[in-house]
Amino acid sequence: MGTNELPSEIRRFKEIREDHDFTQSEFAEQLGIKHSTADIERGRTKLSGRVVTELLRLFNVNPLWLFGYSNQKHLTTDNGDISPKVVVVDKEDQENMILVNQKAAAGYPNNIQDVEWYQKLPAFDLPLPQYRNATYRGFQVEGDSMLPNFRPDDWVLAKGVESLEYANDNKVYVVVMQDAVVVKKLQKLPDSSKVLLVSLNQEYVPYEVFVSDIQEIWQVNSKLTFNIDSGSEHTLLRELQASMQELKSQIKNLNT
Repeated sequence: MGTNELPSEIRRFKEIREDHDFTQSEFAEQLGIKHSTADIERGRTKLSGRVVTELLRLFNVNPLWLFGYSNQKHLTTDNGDISPKVVVVDKEDQENMILVNQKAAAGYPNNIQDVEWYQKLPAFDLPLPQYRNATYRGFQVEGDSMLPNFRPDDWVLAKGVESLEYANDNKVYVVVMQDAVVVKKLQKLPDSSKVLLVSLNQEYVPYEVFVSDIQEIWQVNSKLTFNIDSGSEHTLLRELQASMQELKSQIKNLNT
């Protein structure tokens, strides 16, 4: 297999080794690989999730760059890096959308770089153009702080955000803190070390968090809901129709 025929992650893996002037044996020792990285660089062995994690931990290599989804080569993992920490691919090297339910969300902050933990979660491919060329993840909504737009047990599908500079005020995000996963609107503050998290349900007071306490941010762009109540929808429609008829009658009476 020629160099140009190798997958981009293999070529970029070799590029990282050469950036640091490691021999294949030295690079293998750094990454905890037996003997040498030669089989990886020849395309005989695929990059494991653990190797990708070590590249991030030791050399700040952006997993999205490694797999060709980003032009940002390096991340600073201890200084406001909010990009996805783990990317999961299927047997054809196509990226899967992982689903994080309420129970899994409780452990998500502590397992954010544990590749084996991610492999226990359900994952699927959504073959729609809106879900291409970026990393997407599904999160289940817990609680009523985002009513009426997002109900408890709804699922939000969200796109990974590489940096806080790409986050926009008043859009809805899944914010992965050090100890919790929340769905909130986000507002930047004059103090760039903090952001304001705002609930749609006005009974919940907005609160500030330090950017350094945020591990990942995902921009919500769609949702799955299983709480559609056809009866209430029909009732609302009837109420609107009745109101329109009453309004028409009042206008008619004014004109006579």
